[in-house]
Amino acid sequence: MSVTEKITCIDPKDSDLSISRQCDLLGLPRSSYYRPRAFTFESTTNLELMRLIDEEFLRHPFYGSRKIRDYLNRQGFPVNRKRVQRLMHLMGLESVAPKPNTSKPRREHKVYPYLLKKMSITEPDKVWCSDITYIRMGHGFVYLTAVMDWASRYVLSWEVSVTMDDDFCVNALQSALRKHNRPEIFNTDQGSQYTGNAFTDELKERGIKISMDGKGRCMDNIFIERLWRSVKYEKIFLEEFESVTELIAGLKEYFEFYNFERSHQSFKGKTPAEVYWGEEVAKMAA
Repeated sequence: MSVTEKITCIDPKDSDLSISRQCDLLGLPRSSYYRPRAFTFESTTNLELMRLIDEEFLRHPFYGSRKIRDYLNRQGFPVNRKRVQRLMHLMGLESVAPKPNTSKPRREHKVYPYLLKKMSITEPDKVWCSDITYIRMGHGFVYLTAVMDWASRYVLSWEVSVTMDDDFCVNALQSALRKHNRPEIFNTDQGSQYTGNAFTDELKERGIKISMDGKGRCMDNIFIERLWRSVKYEKIFLEEFESVTELIAGLKEYFEFYNFERSHQSFKGKTPAEVYWGEEVAKMAA
């Protein structure tokens, strides 16, 4: 259950259970409940610009604000670079790597080395990875994180949040660990959500080795970057989600399709679920 879904389960008018007790029962930090949850609103024009930026950035992740500005100008939007920079910052996009602007750890956070160089990872639950991406909606935007098994591309868990705080990343990690065997290595970028103690302590307590992408090296976490491309081109860009509830329902539908129905050429036509669980188990679970 996502942070957003847990929040919707809380009844502030319940006379028997206080909000604090309901949060405890749901495993939800009270700070997450009391934090403002309305997603960010932008003008219709800015949302259209953000849509175009998002699509172009997926095609050319090495584009910075200057090239994005030039692209928008050619599309008939005479915007200046300052506006493009502001929108890209809101979206969490930075040049060189097609990922949210979370690759800057806080100074007090430890950055771990990249452990996957020259490794051959062919078995499930050897390496897991995670990342964050921006998701546009009809009148605003939110953020999506997912935990993926490296070898099978199976999406183990995912969460939606209206902020870039680390609690939704931690929640996704805890959900994946509850449902599946723990991995030997967990790989992320160097973002503050992943370098913070809340996230790294969950891994260290379970004896999981921590691996982090090299600075500016988007290829180090390439499989989850490809997942974002699939999610956006096959779901997000095709539909207009007016609320977080609608988005969560749409993502549930897509990730079920992705895991159990969408075949991968690199797996000779098998689905991520068939690679992760085995063909017979996957058919029973589908």
